[in-house]
Amino acid sequence: MHTAIDLGLARGHWVAPRTIAWPSDGLTPGTDPATLDWTLHCSPDGGIDPDRREPLPWTTVPLRVQPGSLPTPLLDEHPHLNGSIALMVPELPDLADLLRGQVVVTVDRPDGQLVDASGVQFAPLLDQLYHAALDATLGVRWAAGRPTIRVWAPTAHHVDLLLWEVDRSLEDAPERVPLQQAPDGTWAATGHAGWRDARYQYAVTVFAPSFGRVVENRVTDPYSVGLTLNSTHSLVLDVDDPALKPALWSDTPIPPLRHPVDQVVYELHVRDFSRADKTVPEELRGTFAAFAVDSDGTRHLRRLAAAGLTSVQLLPIFDYSSVEEDPCRRTAPDEERLKAAAPDSDEQQAHVIAAGERPAFNWGYDPWHHQVPEGSLCSEAAIHAGGRVREARLMVGALHAMGLRVVLDQVYNHTDGAGQGGTSVLDRIVPGYYHRRAADGTIATSTCCPNVATEHTMAGKLMVDSVVHWVRHYHVDGFRFDLMGHHSRANMLAVRAALDALTLERDGVDGRAVTLYGEGWDFGEVAGNARFVQATQGQLAGTQIATFSDRLRDAVRGGAPFDEDPRKQGFATGLAGSPNGVAANGPPEAQLDRLLAYTDIIQLGLAGNLRDFTFLSARTRRPVRGDQVPYKGVLAAGYAEAPDEVITYVDAHDNETLFDALTLKLPVDAPMAQRVRANTLALAVATLGQSPVMWHAGTDFLRSKSLDRNSYTSGDWFNYLDFTLTDNGFGAGLPPAADNADKWVYMRPLLVDPALKPSAADMRLSHEMCLDLLRLRASSPLFRLADPAQVHAKVIFPVSGTWAQQPGVVVMVLDDTRGVPVDERWATLVVVFNANPWPVRQLVPPVVGRPCRLHPVLAEGADPVVRASRCDDGQFSVPGLTTAVFVEPR
Repeated sequence: MHTAIDLGLARGHWVAPRTIAWPSDGLTPGTDPATLDWTLHCSPDGGIDPDRREPLPWTTVPLRVQPGSLPTPLLDEHPHLNGSIALMVPELPDLADLLRGQVVVTVDRPDGQLVDASGVQFAPLLDQLYHAALDATLGVRWAAGRPTIRVWAPTAHHVDLLLWEVDRSLEDAPERVPLQQAPDGTWAATGHAGWRDARYQYAVTVFAPSFGRVVENRVTDPYSVGLTLNSTHSLVLDVDDPALKPALWSDTPIPPLRHPVDQVVYELHVRDFSRADKTVPEELRGTFAAFAVDSDGTRHLRRLAAAGLTSVQLLPIFDYSSVEEDPCRRTAPDEERLKAAAPDSDEQQAHVIAAGERPAFNWGYDPWHHQVPEGSLCSEAAIHAGGRVREARLMVGALHAMGLRVVLDQVYNHTDGAGQGGTSVLDRIVPGYYHRRAADGTIATSTCCPNVATEHTMAGKLMVDSVVHWVRHYHVDGFRFDLMGHHSRANMLAVRAALDALTLERDGVDGRAVTLYGEGWDFGEVAGNARFVQATQGQLAGTQIATFSDRLRDAVRGGAPFDEDPRKQGFATGLAGSPNGVAANGPPEAQLDRLLAYTDIIQLGLAGNLRDFTFLSARTRRPVRGDQVPYKGVLAAGYAEAPDEVITYVDAHDNETLFDALTLKLPVDAPMAQRVRANTLALAVATLGQSPVMWHAGTDFLRSKSLDRNSYTSGDWFNYLDFTLTDNGFGAGLPPAADNADKWVYMRPLLVDPALKPSAADMRLSHEMCLDLLRLRASSPLFRLADPAQVHAKVIFPVSGTWAQQPGVVVMVLDDTRGVPVDERWATLVVVFNANPWPVRQLVPPVVGRPCRLHPVLAEGADPVVRASRCDDGQFSVPGLTTAVFVEPR
């Protein structure tokens, strides 16, 4: 065979029954493709050799070059193939049969010399041939006491069900049940009542491109609803079994939500929540069941809920591949050894990483089975049979009982495994279909893992079916989509439509009340709508699907998450009046310019980040629309059409916690009291705006990860969460080298400084001040205007860009005398954010002559400093590093 040719690649794209696209850049410049001989080769068992001459033991079909590029309809569907050579395929007798084996295109000169050869991508063709499978019910379905098990495997030669009934050991040979193929590409068998709780796998006989031959893959069900320990086998589980429905779950109503803008979300990892909580029974620590215990953690959540928290967003709870599910087999570092090391030592991170062979902790962004709760988050007694389902439901019921809605962090943009890998499920059933591929056929990994092509019909169906499953069978209330920009807008609208079709009468849930949001970042092989219209920032208008806003986050914190020097300051981290002397901040005039630019972004963020919101720029002193405010120099800061299209936040599981960012950015000699106030100020900017808001768990009490910017594999040690509000986690050693070593030079002197670790009193004060922020937001619908027209009418920044503007001060007036009133108690709210460390006196002309007083939440609240705030005929006096809210009663 020609040594330069790799048939494991797939540079051909079979996009329609009669059309294959071929990259034009593979030919010698100036070559007319019509002068070459193009041939399609199809072999059911593999073994194609482009150098072999007649007679050939496989099917060959001549192809003809079509003039020009692909037809317009095909280019509309596959814009990334623009400029490709269009090859016409003659009408073939059994197209479906040909796709079960190896498919290769060869290019020869007229003299027979091989020019090129490659495999072919044919996912679009499968979508056209088997579109009817979109309506199939996959996985296990029970009817009249009998299960039917169905899998989509259109390119398989044969599929058997390997079955171990409950009285049979997994060490025994399974019963082999042949599945019957249907025209839609699915294979199915109907069993009997004795199959209940049986273990099963599929035996899929299929051509594996990476091996170049036909193999039998033994694989779990991608539509599994139950799994054995460590996910080796699927379960014939009936999720409607009453034994799997704890009363706390089935009898507790879902907390209502008036509108998505009312959401205040607490982002939380299930294991973090209780792993260190000594008020939880030891066997339940780190599990779903801990949420049903009266503990320090649940009491903390109840306090937050009583103050105005609406939802808990859980990091992935679906089955993921990175954590050992058997607690007896997990490896962990010696905690006493970790405690003995110095606060600035590199020993802790080395021990944590070294002990990670079979870890107990991971964030969980490595999906294995999308519809089954992760076994490592269950108590040991619940890992088997349907215990995962029952305990996950118990957690949902317990959170509902606290008045909190449940949002799941879902990951459909990538899988952990691909090809013939051990954790590869989808690719071992339909090789080459589910993953998005680069031009040469290699799997795209811009998400750091094998990217899933949810633009393909059945990959999109898996995403939609999974979301519906969690709502119908677990009563969850919302979803956060990881790297949502790698999905199409059409994907997200399909999810929205499927949820909207769920009704209380038929499904037990109102799907229209389920909220959707995600990471709308634009990067990778799909960037700039290269393959489809993406679900990115600014492209979801009118969908009620929100994206996280990095705009306000960066303005409040300063710089950007991946800055070479992490000490670049922002609005709440010292740029206003507390310079840290770091060269990265630039000279004073540049700092002032950046502070005013951040002020514009913050004001826009407080107004829902609306693209057409108009105000007087603090920086240019000219009127400016939201989509004219620059972000990172080139992007438009304002991109939303309604305030519910944005999620506002200042910290999350990604990047440093807010406390750690403050530690890096504030002057080293800034006292802890200043740090506590800056933490509250930063959260206030996010919380008192018009959009839904998310807090990272523990940010209310100064949570630290010892400066770790990426703690996904940093174990329990660096992800410590203490609901006794005694130890915030700072000074636990240098964070893991892989993502932090280049910043250790900045971290060492900070971690060893005892003045930078807050006391229990500092943590309690911070928590109580943050409870007041929640109470403020909940106190008035003026903070939660759902209608963009109301935002335009009632939200004003009266001193921005005027002679009265002071650097480091943002004044927001919520004037309910304009337009239809929404607040029965107060005619006007005035919010003053003072990021300077000194008190300010700020004239606010529109409220001169209007009686304003400090909001009762603050007048009676936890912060003694804010109580010194005053209003004297439109002149507002506010202490340093303080958010003061004033009310004008009706």
